[in-house]
Amino acid sequence: MRRNIKIEALHQIPLERQEIELVERKCIGHPDSLADGIAESISRALSKAYLEECGAILHHNTDQGEIVAGESQPKYGGGKVIRPIYMLIDGRATKQFDGINIPTDAIAVEAARTYLRETLTNLNMERDIIVDCRLGTGSTDLRDVFKPCQNTPPRANDTSFGVGHAPFSETETIVKAVSDYIDGTFRPRYPAVGQDIKIMGLRDGDTITLTLGCAMVDRYCSGLPEYLEYKDLLREHILNVARQHTGRKVIAAINTADDIDTGSVFLTVTGTSAEMGDDGSVGRGNRCNGLITPNRPMSMEATSGKNPINHIGKIYNVISTQLAQECVAKVDGIEEIYIRLLSQIGKPIDQPLVASVQILPGEGVDMKTISPDIEAIIDNGLAEITCITEKIIRGEIKTF
Repeated sequence: MRRNIKIEALHQIPLERQEIELVERKCIGHPDSLADGIAESISRALSKAYLEECGAILHHNTDQGEIVAGESQPKYGGGKVIRPIYMLIDGRATKQFDGINIPTDAIAVEAARTYLRETLTNLNMERDIIVDCRLGTGSTDLRDVFKPCQNTPPRANDTSFGVGHAPFSETETIVKAVSDYIDGTFRPRYPAVGQDIKIMGLRDGDTITLTLGCAMVDRYCSGLPEYLEYKDLLREHILNVARQHTGRKVIAAINTADDIDTGSVFLTVTGTSAEMGDDGSVGRGNRCNGLITPNRPMSMEATSGKNPINHIGKIYNVISTQLAQECVAKVDGIEEIYIRLLSQIGKPIDQPLVASVQILPGEGVDMKTISPDIEAIIDNGLAEITCITEKIIRGEIKTF
């Protein structure tokens, strides 16, 4: 059956030539990102357990988790958490199959604790957090839609859409690169920089301003002077990373709410603001490309925690992003591309109601010349859509 792929040209000012651009990323220790990471780790763990116990991934969605902040007393040299963070795991999971009882709650709690232990290295797992599991079972109609049919693609669990774009702008690239650099290079050398960081990028004409809220870890700071030294060092490294991706002027500001005169600064015990007043929810942070991009079309769906078989909120957001990137990599003449995939509940996921592709072609590029190659990439990607499931389970695809 021929897929309904519609390709059209956009007539607008390219983002790089617009006056204002905003880009945000909530890094791995931000409470919203913690909720996303826990939800996705639980979904992967359940998927693996279902495959091992039952030979197939069963219906589940763990995309409703909440983090309720605790209370702490940070101080230079090491403070303490006086009221633990509370993590609520909720959502739906299949708990019985053909007479087999699956310990979904135990699997979920173990996955959550493992993720937290690996992500928040300064968190005392015995004292600083409570993990509470309240997984229910799914509605009968959605479980019926989920049932696999041999040699046919899964049927969509919802009437919904996914959105993707490519390529990243300079500002988008910088925000993501700074985050990756801090996590992969800077923090291992300077553990005073915690995991809870929010990066806000503003491009105003040809000036890019990066504003970071960065939780510092008290046990690695002897006092305010050392705290300020770490801020200055981080700013220097951030600017070096940013300048690798742009010739524009770059400004970096860190913890702009600090009041040096009173000593009120962003100091934490564990490296996350979840310890003292900042709650978190699945789906309230980054989209599946790792960014929040108000200058681009976005889906409001939470990608993390949704099942990787037929949940459109996960699969269509992931594949639309991948297909947009593939089109830019393989087809010359694309300045910007936006892909929207719309499903109908109960219909095969490889046959969206529409695959809308909007192209901002480069100067002098003929849409008639590039459209056939773009359509072929979209068509082939949808034909192989089920390949995404295994990559998600193996953790090869990031969802936030």
